[in-house]
Amino acid sequence: MRRKDKNLVMKIAQYLENNRSRLGIVQEDKLYPLDFKGDMIQFIKSGKPAEPAENPLSLDSVKWQAPIANPSKIIAIGLNYRDHARESKGKIPEIPLLFAKLPSSIIGHNETISWNRNTTKKVDFEAELAIVIGKKTYECTESEALDAVYGYTCANDVSARDLQFADGQWVRGKSLDTFCPLGPWIVTRDELSDPHSLKIQCRLNTQLMQDSNTDQLIFKVPELVSFLSRHFTLMPGDIILSGTPSGVGAFRQPSVYMKDGDTVSVEIEGIGKLVNRCSER
Repeated sequence: MRRKDKNLVMKIAQYLENNRSRLGIVQEDKLYPLDFKGDMIQFIKSGKPAEPAENPLSLDSVKWQAPIANPSKIIAIGLNYRDHARESKGKIPEIPLLFAKLPSSIIGHNETISWNRNTTKKVDFEAELAIVIGKKTYECTESEALDAVYGYTCANDVSARDLQFADGQWVRGKSLDTFCPLGPWIVTRDELSDPHSLKIQCRLNTQLMQDSNTDQLIFKVPELVSFLSRHFTLMPGDIILSGTPSGVGAFRQPSVYMKDGDTVSVEIEGIGKLVNRCSER
């Protein structure tokens, strides 16, 4: 299979076939398997070009996995959208506000966000542009930072607000199992000319909850990558969640939280739509 239209965006996905992870290229309504034995991080490290095979799969038949399943770290950025800082009555940060999500919280497109009602009763959504690191990076400048980026994907920084606000720090409330949906695929950096001018939306069932643009980012992608790399080494496959815009459930009047049976979606212009169901147990 060759790219018939040079304007088509190349999307690299990870999916499950015969109980093992495979990689593929998504074009239009088909997935073309890659002839590569390994996961996405191994593929990123290999530096090999994406050469898809000729026997495509229907997207309806694909069991999606998170495009990155086992990064060394997930670093998230708080209060990084001007509209979200306003709605939360937060002060605009002078430097990026960091917290970690545990890699065990990752799930993929069409998988289920699940929580125990005895642990949390206030589960919120946060649409985010996720940055995927492409090479080992330490102390890079802002002018060098985009060279360290492999691509971008959609993320939902699911948050247990009762835990988050009670703790005073955010790791526990952000890191419950299934609380980091990613996907459905990665769009490589060269395919997305400007990550700072993308419509970003979140819907809860059919209701539009977040509707903004990445031009609202306070700290842009090069600033984030450079800042983080000055403090710790970024590794191939590491995920940076760049922050969420206004419209989250916690700051609505009245508050709106996800509940059993809901469907939540994150859609970013030029990337795609990440959809997950919700299950309270």
